[in-house]
Amino acid sequence: MKPIFKIVMGLGAICLLAALILYLINSPKTAEPFLIAGIVCVALGVRGVSALKGFAYPIMIVGVVSTALIFPQYFVEINGYKLSGLITPLIQLIMFGMGITMNYKDFLGVFKAPKGVFVGILSHFTIMPLLGFALASMSSFEPEIAAGMILIGCAPNAVAANVISYLAKANLALSITLTSIATLLAPFLTPLLMKLLGGSFIEINVLDMMWDIMKMVILPITLAIVLNELLKDKIKWLNSVMPMVSMFGIAFIIIIVTAVGRESLLTVGPLLILLVLIHNLMGYTLGYWSARLFGMNERDCRTIAINVGMQNAGLSKGLAHGMGKLGTVGLAPMIYGPMMNISGSILASYWQNKPPLGAENENETELNSAK
Repeated sequence: MKPIFKIVMGLGAICLLAALILYLINSPKTAEPFLIAGIVCVALGVRGVSALKGFAYPIMIVGVVSTALIFPQYFVEINGYKLSGLITPLIQLIMFGMGITMNYKDFLGVFKAPKGVFVGILSHFTIMPLLGFALASMSSFEPEIAAGMILIGCAPNAVAANVISYLAKANLALSITLTSIATLLAPFLTPLLMKLLGGSFIEINVLDMMWDIMKMVILPITLAIVLNELLKDKIKWLNSVMPMVSMFGIAFIIIIVTAVGRESLLTVGPLLILLVLIHNLMGYTLGYWSARLFGMNERDCRTIAINVGMQNAGLSKGLAHGMGKLGTVGLAPMIYGPMMNISGSILASYWQNKPPLGAENENETELNSAK
């Protein structure tokens, strides 16, 4: 570890210790800034530890959530302008960043591996919505919070699944195709599934939700793919810039949702976190074994497990905002995003140490082809 990372990590440890002492002597107001500073320093410090580098962003998100819970008044509105109005353009920016990394060949992958795509899409849009519905039905949450669990289950898979699939020695080409096809189907399947399963909890306007997904996902991704095809080498610099922009956008969306839904989150937080974790882990598990049931090989089973368990939480928060229920329906997606990144990183680390035969060389080829 470089000295600078050691120093930052040390500062983080000191701040966290100071926060703990101040909490113990009943000075929570004084402890809160030390707590936030400690979490941020630890997030920056772990970037210097190769084995823990993947956890830097999730730890930073914990710091973001803590900041919003402690100082919500700064993230709800500024000079009368409600910051929730930034959510849709931020999601469009994130989806544009996703589109910059894609091209039309990603959608043609369905013809190269039709069985894998069929099993992956079928598993994704059945397992996660039904799990969300079952967990929401068993919970004692108010209808709008319960509906958020169904909404995250009805969302398409997250682009982060591609990164996790690569790290887990899974089938990267299949993962990219699954992400592309699921995103393309989202304007139709997500509203219809939400109406079918979530309609008993809250009112769902299918056409409005379709349009929200079109403008937040399909239009910016289409624009990015067209620009990618027309300009190609001239916009390569965006590939290095957009991941950082997307990370900032996701963090800012989370801080807004947390601030708006603070009171509800403090009321149902622990139980909601537990149910979201169950939803996520069951998605990985059932996704893996559904692929096994269809006779898929180990690499494809891992890919489908990851793509089933990792949902587009950003889109779900955008849809919650479109319904005017960001502080309730948006809570489960807000928790799911950081949760899946942590669990996905752990799963990737586990599978990385158990690569299927030939997976490493094949993934390198797939990664080069995807660039």
